Amino acid sequence: MNLTKTLRWFGDNDAITLTDIRQTGATGIVTALHHIPNGEVWSVEEILKIKSNIETNGLSWEVVESLPVTEEIKKASHLREAHITNYKQSIKNLAACGIKTICYNFMPVLDWARTNLQYAIENGAEAMYFSTNQFTTFDIFILKRPNAELSYTVKQIEKAKELFDTMTEEEKERLGYNIIVKTQSFIDGAIKEGERNYLNVFNNLLSEYDDIDKNKLRENFSYFLNEVIPVCEEYGVNMAVHPDDPPFPLLGLPRIMSSEEDFEWLSKACPSLNNGITFCSGSLGARKDNKLSELFKKYAERVHFLHLRSTKILDNGDFFETEHLDESVDMVGLMKVIIEELKRRKKTGRLDFNIPMRPDHGHKILDDFKRKANPGYPLLGRLKGLAELAGLERGIRDFV
Repeated sequence: MNLTKTLRWFGDNDAITLTDIRQTGATGIVTALHHIPNGEVWSVEEILKIKSNIETNGLSWEVVESLPVTEEIKKASHLREAHITNYKQSIKNLAACGIKTICYNFMPVLDWARTNLQYAIENGAEAMYFSTNQFTTFDIFILKRPNAELSYTVKQIEKAKELFDTMTEEEKERLGYNIIVKTQSFIDGAIKEGERNYLNVFNNLLSEYDDIDKNKLRENFSYFLNEVIPVCEEYGVNMAVHPDDPPFPLLGLPRIMSSEEDFEWLSKACPSLNNGITFCSGSLGARKDNKLSELFKKYAERVHFLHLRSTKILDNGDFFETEHLDESVDMVGLMKVIIEELKRRKKTGRLDFNIPMRPDHGHKILDDFKRKANPGYPLLGRLKGLAELAGLERGIRDFV
């Protein structure tokens, strides 16, 4: 009885190979069919190609991350029914191939956001950082989102203008590109590498949510859940929604998976335990009012996948991804309640007592600086995090 150790792999275009991953101590892979356009069916043939490749390298495909929920489903456009029908078929095909945990999110347009992908920490490693002031500057003065200033205080706007006036054109370009393209393109983002007019394209995508508030987005999410979860129940598949990252509104878009109140809504909108959670301590930890151990314990029976890392929140509201076991997050306390849940599941006869876990993101360290990797996914930084988390789990499970 233990957590299943996994690492994320982005397919054949990932500079980190399956051979590399096998040497880290991970036994499982978290991946997706990144070559299939969002909204189309994942065929059994295509699923088995990836699965066979993984297994040939001595690993197992433990979790799909992600089977994307399209913007058409989130917006409830005229294409929603067709895309949900395709989603259901993809669930059935994954189940037929023995893959029964699906991580996904319901964040509109923007998946996850950071302003600095190369934040230098004291020991010389690099982390990812979110600056409130830089993001405000981007939103109002670089993206020039219509009515963006309504989302901020007068003081925030003044600070953003001061920063904007000191930035070079290169710095402005890099900030916008990092937020819209660099952190998004490799994870099924709406805007891909090479898009020249990404600011205009992004503004157009945002405008499609002008009439969708939190309640409306929840309504659309509930509709999606109550369409696909019955299929999951029939085929033994668990859906695990990822929290918003960061867990607060951005760019005038609603966020509906950020807090305990959102988790409570989720559990009532579709009570089935197949309607579950990816418990991401890094995303949830970017809000001080999220008490992680308490939150996990309350919704433990719905947790089908774990992303574990620590997020350090600064006094000004900025945050960065710190060491996996940094004291900014009580990872010891969280691991204790996770192990309690593993034991409870085994005792009560649940078959999914070995919850899959991956170290979420990682610092760029040592030879990572010589190796190309997607933002947040260096090889050695994640290996370090995996080893630390595995050691913590073993110590608590066997000796506490």
